[in-house]
Amino acid sequence: MENENTQVIIPYLLLKGAKQFIEFAKSVFDATVSECRERKDTNQVMHAELMIKGSMIMVADATNKWIPSTNSLFIWVENADVTYQKAIENGAESIMELANFETRRISGVKDAFNNIWWITSVLK
Repeated sequence: MENENTQVIIPYLLLKGAKQFIEFAKSVFDATVSECRERKDTNQVMHAELMIKGSMIMVADATNKWIPSTNSLFIWVENADVTYQKAIENGAESIMELANFETRRISGVKDAFNNIWWITSVLK
């Protein structure tokens, strides 16, 4: 491990359209890009690191050798309603409408890259 502050588990998504995914994450979740390297021959993303509120997600464009691989991502946000709406406005498909569960407000969306995001906030 690099240091004691390194995140132990880091999602790594291999996508068709990594640049568009990065823009989606920036628009919906206020992600920042801490690193982005492109393949010289194709201008596709070879490796990128995004930070969302202190958590890292790594992404790259899929290739013939590295096929697309997506995930379900659970994300805590300040306001699930606002973030859910941003996701829909940025092309995500609703897979679960906003609902209250015990102490949480939660919804589910699927982005254009086939990732499922479980958008969750604490009920106030």
